[in-house]
Amino acid sequence: MIRGEKIKALLASESSRESVCTSGWIRQKRTSKGLIFMVVNDGSCMAGIQVVIDETLPNFDDLKKLFIGASVRIHGRLADSPGQGQKYEIQAVSVDILGTCDEDYPLQKKRHSFEFLRSVAHLRPRTNSFGAVFRVRSEAAYAI
Repeated sequence: MIRGEKIKALLASESSRESVCTSGWIRQKRTSKGLIFMVVNDGSCMAGIQVVIDETLPNFDDLKKLFIGASVRIHGRLADSPGQGQKYEIQAVSVDILGTCDEDYPLQKKRHSFEFLRSVAHLRPRTNSFGAVFRVRSEAAYAI
């Protein structure tokens, strides 16, 4: 399985590029007329990267059915983002569905209490809070 580049590296890129590949979990998704906008995160940083998917992709209808938490591999072009809040976005050439997720996936866009996260311990690394803790812990362990 080709994992591709980390989202942290893509967001820190100096310029747009013609060909990139990355994988991650869908954090947010909205569908517009003929387009799907996804925010994908791989845990390498707090931010996710926006992926723009055009209806010309052969599996567009399958991608519309995905829910937050599904895992995907994206091949596309790293382009300057016209929207506010991000420097780059990926304009998808192909999107492979690596794993689906049910509609009742417990980690949604809202904030979750630590009490709630104790009940879904296997999903804690996918949250920003625990991701930040693990990154600090890794840096501290490496420094020691």
